[in-house]
Amino acid sequence: MEIFLGIIVPILIVTAIAALFAFCLSYLGDKLTVERDARIDDIERNLAGANCGGCGYAGCSQFAEALFKGEADISRCNPTSPENKKNIAKILGMSEMTSVATMAVVHCAGGNRAADKYDYQGFGDCQSAEILAGGSKACEYGCMGLCTCVHACGFASVAICKDTGASKVDPDKCTSCGACVAACPKKIIGRIPKTAMVYIACSNTTKGKDVMAVCKVGCIACGKCERGCPKGAITLSNNLAAIDYDKCIGCMKCAVDCPRGCILPIGAGIERFDKIKQAREKQAQKATDAAKTGATENTK
Repeated sequence: MEIFLGIIVPILIVTAIAALFAFCLSYLGDKLTVERDARIDDIERNLAGANCGGCGYAGCSQFAEALFKGEADISRCNPTSPENKKNIAKILGMSEMTSVATMAVVHCAGGNRAADKYDYQGFGDCQSAEILAGGSKACEYGCMGLCTCVHACGFASVAICKDTGASKVDPDKCTSCGACVAACPKKIIGRIPKTAMVYIACSNTTKGKDVMAVCKVGCIACGKCERGCPKGAITLSNNLAAIDYDKCIGCMKCAVDCPRGCILPIGAGIERFDKIKQAREKQAQKATDAAKTGATENTK
């Protein structure tokens, strides 16, 4: 009897209470459940499903809900195909959503060509290095090449360039999800149109002499690109060149003429850039040979 009262009865009481709580939770769960609109699931099915976080939300599910509530714009999700964006527009009862396809670029090509403030020996991460006096580079806008963006990319499209030691994006692999853009502590990774043929590989907005003191390839705002562009697609703003891609025709004149080499070709522009450079080198060689021939004839 003592065992029954001391052990069995407490067990029965606890079991009864647990059963009561379970029933209450189940009942209240059914009564208080906020029904999820089926259209949110339809929107999520049309998203890329990368869950990369580039849109600023924790995942595609949260982003789909934000789209449904009108709190976000589909242009934030670059990995989603144009066809699926059209489907989402239909689900939301909106006019056709159109957005320009983009790719990420690192607006810095300094790397090992930029001076160091100190030799960083800590944990190999840009965000960690940034805590220590703003990073190891003398240029406050300089890529440290410690792979934070590389690790953030879920598509293996970012790598450290062996020649320069700075980060570089492979446009063929880039989905423009924005993960690298958000991860970079220097905020020197941006997006440009997928059709772009050139980009500015510098973010330094200080004066030319200050740029030259810390980097061999930084933009010094000399204005040569601005003056030479046949379409007026390049302007100098805050000591830094900027490209208007709506005007740019990819003639490569800016990239070829840039004395600092901080306007770089990308995508289809690389082949065009190489051809123009080779043609100019041949012309220069012909001029040199002609000058030598003329000098030889004059000495006879």
